[in-house]
Amino acid sequence: MSSSTNPRGTAYNDRRTAATTGAKPRVPSSRAAAKERPTSSGDIVPEDSASNAPQRSQRINGYSRHTTERQTERLQAQVTTRERLQVRTKSPIKSYTVHGNGTDPRPSGSQEAGQTSSPVAAIASIPRKEKVALPPWKPQASLVPHTTAPLASRISLPPLASLQPAPLQPPPLKQLSPQAQELSLLDDLLYVLMGFEGQYIQYNESYNPSVEQERLAGPSFRILPGLDPSLGDLTNSVLKMATYYTALEAFVEVQSREEFGAVNHALCASIRKLLKDYLLLVSQLENQFITNDSFSLHVLHLHTLPTNHMMFQVYTLAQEILKKNALLGEELDESTDGFDDVDNILEQLREGGELAPGGMTKTLCKGGNVLRLLTDRLAYMSGDPAARTLLQTLLRDASRPYMTMLNEWLHHGGIRDPHAEFLIKEQKSIKREKLEDDYTDEYWEKRYTIRDADVPPQLEAVKDKVLLAGKYLNVVRECGGVDISTEVHDVPKSFDDPRFLDNINSAYAHANSSLLSLLLTTHALPARLQSMKHYFFLDHSDFFTYFLDLSASELRKPFRQVNVSKLQSLLDLVLRQPGSIAAQDPYKEDVKVQMNDVGLTTFLMGVVNVRGIDQDETESSNAAEKHRTPATHSSSTEDDNIMRGFEALEFKFSVPFPLSLVISSKTVLRYQILFRYLLSMRHLENQLTNSWEDHNKAPSWTHRSKGERKLEMFKRRSWTLRSRMLVFVQQFTYYCTAEVIEPNWQRLMAKVNGHDENNDRGPGPPKVSRTVDELMEDHVDFLDTCLKECMLMNSKLLKVLAKVTYCCTVFSSWTHRLSRDLIPATPSLVNTPAANKYLGLHFPPHHQQHPPTSTFTSHNSKNTPLSTASASNPSIPANLMVYDPTKIEYIDDLLSKYEDNFNKHLKLLLDALDYFAATETVALGRLCAQLSAAGEKGGRERLVGEV
Repeated sequence: MSSSTNPRGTAYNDRRTAATTGAKPRVPSSRAAAKERPTSSGDIVPEDSASNAPQRSQRINGYSRHTTERQTERLQAQVTTRERLQVRTKSPIKSYTVHGNGTDPRPSGSQEAGQTSSPVAAIASIPRKEKVALPPWKPQASLVPHTTAPLASRISLPPLASLQPAPLQPPPLKQLSPQAQELSLLDDLLYVLMGFEGQYIQYNESYNPSVEQERLAGPSFRILPGLDPSLGDLTNSVLKMATYYTALEAFVEVQSREEFGAVNHALCASIRKLLKDYLLLVSQLENQFITNDSFSLHVLHLHTLPTNHMMFQVYTLAQEILKKNALLGEELDESTDGFDDVDNILEQLREGGELAPGGMTKTLCKGGNVLRLLTDRLAYMSGDPAARTLLQTLLRDASRPYMTMLNEWLHHGGIRDPHAEFLIKEQKSIKREKLEDDYTDEYWEKRYTIRDADVPPQLEAVKDKVLLAGKYLNVVRECGGVDISTEVHDVPKSFDDPRFLDNINSAYAHANSSLLSLLLTTHALPARLQSMKHYFFLDHSDFFTYFLDLSASELRKPFRQVNVSKLQSLLDLVLRQPGSIAAQDPYKEDVKVQMNDVGLTTFLMGVVNVRGIDQDETESSNAAEKHRTPATHSSSTEDDNIMRGFEALEFKFSVPFPLSLVISSKTVLRYQILFRYLLSMRHLENQLTNSWEDHNKAPSWTHRSKGERKLEMFKRRSWTLRSRMLVFVQQFTYYCTAEVIEPNWQRLMAKVNGHDENNDRGPGPPKVSRTVDELMEDHVDFLDTCLKECMLMNSKLLKVLAKVTYCCTVFSSWTHRLSRDLIPATPSLVNTPAANKYLGLHFPPHHQQHPPTSTFTSHNSKNTPLSTASASNPSIPANLMVYDPTKIEYIDDLLSKYEDNFNKHLKLLLDALDYFAATETVALGRLCAQLSAAGEKGGRERLVGEV
């Protein structure tokens, strides 16, 4: 194909003008007349032509001169037809008379013997049937409406040659000699190669150029009957190139529309350059046809072979792209995403915008898909040097806008993708303002995602790096760390640049180091994590113990009645207490108190038995109903109603952007689960410790009754069971804090600070190869490991543990009431000053309403007179002032049930720990060994032997 860059010749413009004005049919062709060499001394010039100009061959001083004034020739083609043929020679002009039924081949004067008529004269002498009173044929051109393709032609299509009137039809081919047929075909081919019909080469009757789908597929041509067979094969071979050209012109106009994206636009621009070179080749062939006497159809075929091959390659590529876009009647691939940008469309509608036309159509073949087709085609044609060079040029040109978007993303962290063709998709509906309520990390995980179906093959291996590099730099940019006004220089502009991969790797390394420095140094991420450890993991929790003491009366209320503002004030007071560790914490203002309306066990059972910690709360709550245990009450409604402030209390920790990417709502939720779990164990330990205080201070426990062996045995069993429960709770709390959280915390901080234990063994400085995503994953892994090793992510262990802790909670509450109920069961203590004083503390005189009678009151109690103490303090229940011998039997039976329940579930827990330590979590083996001390039986038989 010619590489000349000259503009189209005037011949092309003349043909286009002729095509649009309808002055295309010509009999005979001027080029054919110019190529004709007559045997006589004169040239025959046809004047009896309905649409063609006279012959341009002239003789001056006996020599022939050819003219190339084609525009004048076309304008003269519109002159009114004449019915004479003039013969211009050196002798006087001779004329042929045209009769009504035909043309008399004999001249009006005598013709010399032996003189042979030329082919042009033969064409002119073809009999014609005279037609009179026909209306003039006046085809008109008009402007078509604008499209989004800026360079699309706005001239209407010319009329079909098959629709022209009969007087304008050329003479049949069978009446022409082979030489005249070849000249006529050559002249027609030069028109057809530029997308116009000829006299003898016309569109097939089935082809309709007004249908876009048929124009994109390319026209098929037919040659009027009568052609010499020796010329047919060569002509059909050249006509294939005309089909390619017409189809590519339509392809360029269609694919240049706005909705097909910048990559398609760049590809069309590159194809347009090739078509320009193609038209220059046609212009050169025309010049050869006019000036070179030896130019023939065979020579034309040889000159067009390389170009024909190149046009075929581009045509094949264009057809593949059109099939992907369903512009040729084929359906789109069902695997493509039908609504690729639906989130952004919904966001636009929420903001009051209108739905753009075509906004909900199927995904088009654009961007990375076009580059993939080019790359696959290039690999397939790698054995053809010419095709490989052509496809490399197309790929280089088409990838330039894609590389511009890629460099903008890699070096500025922004996306300029108005046509949704880049491999990174941005969900504009997900904004950083929603991070406080984002429990699924949507901002980080879903704001920027990869369009897997639109990734070019050149980026397939590094697409994750491309995504992360832009995400990191986008965060730095939002914090003011990137100057987006500066233009990026010295970056690769196409895929075949040798610096292509180095550019991605260097951009990824720079973005990662910038964001790490922003998180670790500017925003002090390690200090933030250390502060969270104090508040959520009760590390150095002297302030928290003081807070629980101050807020105990408030936290004993049902959680719906708790005054959160009062708790917040108490927490602020404690955190500012001089001498406290929290007083020096610069982030104590970020800690807030809130109440959770879902019980911890209910929530965890829903999480474990559904899909995970990031699922909707509704689904988790519904699933939890199926897995409730006797220890967690019969329904969630009852659980919510009786849940106290201690069980619903949790902290909320607010962090600014960009720390909210690492300490996100998802991670804070995990911190809150561990905090509520540790708080429940701490509260249970406090309850058992209070029971121990009662056992050491209450007269019903300290009074030693002589001769009441059964009563003393009951006290010892109660002390032993309380001690075992306290050991269980303390050992479990120690395991969770000292053997699970603390070691994992130290490993996390080592990773945050950039120290790798594996690198410390080798010589040289430690290697630091941390990325922000790895840091975020390490943080989440730390929390998940703590949850798993604390048995909060195992439904079986969680159910058994809930039953054990519930048993301990109920027993501690029961022993508090038991301190009063033991007084009527001890005959030597009933109605004594010490007992009355103790009861007076629990039932003060100003208490007007009597509390409910103890559930342990026997129906067989003796009706004894009230003592003076009871008379002086009427608020003390009467059943506590008299001796009841059946009381000891009742409470002893209840204690046996508590012992059996605790022993049973503790054994189940130890067996489950032993099993899961061998199959899943090895760390549970240490807990199993520590809890074995609490698992020893303190049964009645052993105590009997000791006594």
